[in-house]
Amino acid sequence: MKLTPFHLAVQVRDIEEARRFYGEGLGFAEGRSAEQWVDFDMFGHQFVVHHNPALGLDGQIAQISNAVDGHSVPVPHFGVVLGFPDWEQLAARARALVDNFIIEPYIRFEGQPGEQGTMFFADPSGNALEFKAFRDIEAELFAT
Repeated sequence: MKLTPFHLAVQVRDIEEARRFYGEGLGFAEGRSAEQWVDFDMFGHQFVVHHNPALGLDGQIAQISNAVDGHSVPVPHFGVVLGFPDWEQLAARARALVDNFIIEPYIRFEGQPGEQGTMFFADPSGNALEFKAFRDIEAELFAT
């Protein structure tokens, strides 16, 4: 099955803050935009931020957490599965941008089926992101 790009839209508290975080910080190219929303190219996927004034200037998206591999994983979260070279480059950008990782970049399920690099961090509005890496995405993504 040929993969096609996803489209995901999330709410943010401030459009310019989101532009700085996703565009300048993470390096996602900006596409179409209007006063209340901005499209970004997230590794070939259409990622859109929409302003929600109800969040306020210091607002955060609500989350819960579940235990996975000894870590507290935020839900909801989203991101992209990458190859290791792209993941390592993104991890370097994230380390320069993010003050506090939810889960620092590390290798999860090491030596087991589904071994993966993973990292979790939040944007300024509290949207949790996870970026994963596999050495062989096709063979390992759904390994059990």
